[in-house]
Amino acid sequence: MEPKRTPPKPGQESVWDYPRPPRVEETRKRIVVELNGVVVADSVRTKRVLETSHPPVYYIPRDDIKMEFLKRTSRTSFCEWKGKAVYFDAVFHGRVRKNFAWSYPDPNPAYSLLKDHLAFYAGLADACTVDGERVTPQPGRFYGGWITGDVAGPFKGEPGSEGW
Repeated sequence: MEPKRTPPKPGQESVWDYPRPPRVEETRKRIVVELNGVVVADSVRTKRVLETSHPPVYYIPRDDIKMEFLKRTSRTSFCEWKGKAVYFDAVFHGRVRKNFAWSYPDPNPAYSLLKDHLAFYAGLADACTVDGERVTPQPGRFYGGWITGDVAGPFKGEPGSEGW
């Protein structure tokens, strides 16, 4: 069953125009991740991954992340396009947010731009912004896309998207 596309408004991109396999592109938008009153990441040197039916996922270079608040876990997963992902918990004063971020330390060659970058689950942060706009997390526990006003759906993970 094909979903009914939401026609994009002027200035919007439709996630249904994004490619499969996904594309990685550089962006100079300011990406900020906050947790417990601390800016954990702040960058204008990010990459975004665009995949059919998903809002963009932003990958931030390690140099723009306060890595002292992140601890690599034993959790891994596998993406048929990008390769093996590893996960990081956020640790603040003994409090932990499990699987707060993920990374591809040795991505498949087509996704080499993601090396030494991390992506964050917006739903686990106190706030994530793109150029000052607060994002809405992509629905679904597994997905890591960031929904902003410049993308039109519907988005994978929303109720009723199970059959796409």
